[in-house]
Amino acid sequence: MPLDLSRVGTGRNEPLLRPRDIYAALPRRPWPYLRHEQGEVLEKWFGRRERRDVVIKQNTGGGKTAVGLLIARSTLNEGVGAAVYLAPDRYLAAQVRAEAESMGLAVTDRVDDLAFRAGQSILVTTFQKLVNGQSVFGVVGDSREKLDIGIVIVDDAHAALTTTEAQFRLTVPAGHAAYEALSALFASELQAQSPKGWADIRAHDHTASVPVPFWSWISQQQRIMDILHPHAGEEGFKFTWPLIANMLHLCSATVTSQEIQVSPPCPPIAMIPAFAGARRRVYLTATLADDSVLVTDLDAGPKDVQQPVTPGSAADLGDRMILAPIALNPQLDEEAVRRLARQFADGDRDGDGTAEAQPVNVVVLVPSTRAAAPWRSYADVVVHAGELPSTVRALKDGRVGLVVMVNKYDGVDLPREACELLILDGVPRPMDPTERREAALLSGSPTLLARQIQRIEQGMGRGVRDSEDHCAVLLLGSQLAVALHDPKQRALFSPATRAQIDLSSSLAEQLTGKGLDGIREAIGLCLSRDPQWRALSREALAAVHYAPTGTVRNEAIGVREAFNLAATGRYIDASDRLQKAIGMVSDRAVRGWLIEQRAAYLHHVEPAAAQKLLSKALDDNPFVLRPAGGVTPAQLRPAAVQAEAAAAFLSETYADGTALLLGVQALLEEVVWGDPERSDDAERAWEALGRHLGFASSRPEKMYDTGPDNLWVLGGGRHAVIELKTGCVAETIDKHDLDQLGGSVRWDKQAYPEVTQQLPVIVHPSRTPHFQAITVEGMRVVTLERWEALTTAVRSWAEALTHGQHRWGNSHAVAEQLAHHKLTAGALFSTFAQAPGAATS
Repeated sequence: MPLDLSRVGTGRNEPLLRPRDIYAALPRRPWPYLRHEQGEVLEKWFGRRERRDVVIKQNTGGGKTAVGLLIARSTLNEGVGAAVYLAPDRYLAAQVRAEAESMGLAVTDRVDDLAFRAGQSILVTTFQKLVNGQSVFGVVGDSREKLDIGIVIVDDAHAALTTTEAQFRLTVPAGHAAYEALSALFASELQAQSPKGWADIRAHDHTASVPVPFWSWISQQQRIMDILHPHAGEEGFKFTWPLIANMLHLCSATVTSQEIQVSPPCPPIAMIPAFAGARRRVYLTATLADDSVLVTDLDAGPKDVQQPVTPGSAADLGDRMILAPIALNPQLDEEAVRRLARQFADGDRDGDGTAEAQPVNVVVLVPSTRAAAPWRSYADVVVHAGELPSTVRALKDGRVGLVVMVNKYDGVDLPREACELLILDGVPRPMDPTERREAALLSGSPTLLARQIQRIEQGMGRGVRDSEDHCAVLLLGSQLAVALHDPKQRALFSPATRAQIDLSSSLAEQLTGKGLDGIREAIGLCLSRDPQWRALSREALAAVHYAPTGTVRNEAIGVREAFNLAATGRYIDASDRLQKAIGMVSDRAVRGWLIEQRAAYLHHVEPAAAQKLLSKALDDNPFVLRPAGGVTPAQLRPAAVQAEAAAAFLSETYADGTALLLGVQALLEEVVWGDPERSDDAERAWEALGRHLGFASSRPEKMYDTGPDNLWVLGGGRHAVIELKTGCVAETIDKHDLDQLGGSVRWDKQAYPEVTQQLPVIVHPSRTPHFQAITVEGMRVVTLERWEALTTAVRSWAEALTHGQHRWGNSHAVAEQLAHHKLTAGALFSTFAQAPGAATS
């Protein structure tokens, strides 16, 4: 007679609570023991489990999924309430369920599952399933049952936040009845705020955007409600409208030729009671340097976020070699790097046309479809977000070759042979109107820089998923090279990534000036798991520890707390809370942005005081809203001596010659021809170019919503009035563009009556005016051909200044090179611009 084990007891009547004990008792364990780092994190969480918000930071591939599942199971065993595990997308949610099943943990993907409702299984679904206006978990104000949740686990929290922001932004497309009605309602205010911007919107310029002034928006609340509410059940509205409808008076609206976007200052996450009311909320994150967004977007407690749970050591990261080819050799052609990538995908590591090594999977991350175009002739697969799951499975199953992924810098796991060579070719740019306006407001600020570095680090983490993994990482383009070279930017990476960058930089010193063969050899060390390289890599990480505290910026706390106050009608308190935050901010761009938001809250109770505040905001940030009474342009003063101004600017901006070369190259790369979405980048680059060359330089149209795109003060009594049309693809200069140039010249004469000479300049692919257009007297045209000649001269000028000890800070050396390369005020536009040709139809 066989033994009946069902009659055997363990002597325990209480369920296990400690996650480590739960794992040890699992009937089937995928690993004999938890990793040391996992055990540390679980023990620390258990000691803090009564806290409402807990942030758990582990290096990418540190086993966060198992940690989150065991925490969820522990909470169920404790009887705290239902457990929900949220992944960034359906593909990753399926991966989590598969891992849970391999551990023998009960999971489900259905909210109506009785085992989930009874606290017997963990619901694993997507963050978007929870946070949307039709959420099956219930939304404030609807008739759905509001689920009572004990714990919410947010996996890859920073990736989930992208979903959060999108879900709380209502986008009304052009052509929709509500778009037409709102445009008509605010037409006069939009024209007053930006005459040129409004004209561009009506001309269907995709790059133009104008914010609706908050005083106009607030005064038209009933009319806005009448326009939007009838569409509440439509496909484009129903997932967002219920979340923001009661917050319309606090929202801002931005109008473009393609859409109108309505968004609140912070996501009103309280509209999702299941999340807002969860007794425990755990955020699983990578080791990113700035956690402020957890506070602003999810209303996490700042003190809890500032005290993350981490392992004792950060050495649990896989082996990465991180190189920026252009930093090693500025003359290196990016096309050569693409050929190199193809060769590694084919196993041709010597570049001799024969496959003498094992082919590897190469993954290239690009920010847009346009950015993918140069890779198409080299790629085996070009994949967008919707097609990712099948491609990722194929990469994990075996060799695919060279795969280009469009705008997917997070939420993709590519372990082991799935990706051994990872290439980042650019970083994602702000896409929707809200992001674009915020990026323009914060241009050049440390806050925006920190966000960009975070996206870069997220991208670099795709190919290393555990401590035994390896991946070589190449960063293409000057902007990414600057991120590795500039000490201020390097400091924004996490400690472990920074250690790997430092080690790779040490190796890169031997590659400086070499061609592809040096880079090829270095990558080979990583891919072949060279013992000496592996030892150096392990040693570099051995002493690295996680940052003991999380970074939450003061302004982020202020913005969230002020919004929560305003949401309950306490506008004066909201204004005062923002004023407190403003006093703690040194970044002038951020300070001006916060003052604008403070003025919006204050307008509800003190409209006149709000307008005065807005005028003050312009002192810190010239890109905030214009006050209702308009603004007087600040006067640009000419530099006493061009070379002295250039030397002072360069010396202040660049610490060494490599930084100078990369910085100049990065700004020149921002001028992209034929892409209207990059027009604002081109304008910003031209302003920076002027400063590099020693001219007082500004963007009047952006600052005052009138005047030229760029204004360079060439000297006493002489201005270059510059209009940029780099996004244009027309074969002639049309009437609208030349009328605009003439209007800008008239603006300059009125704003600067003492200036006796205006030089009209248009940057355009053609120098031929349309037959209906009237040229502006004395105008010059910078065509693509002339621009390329100018960029060559500027690069050569910068390179010449690096030949010697800090020559870029020596005004005599700078003057000599400005003259030699024809970049002086007197020579630049006569050399690198042309008179317009004969008109044609």
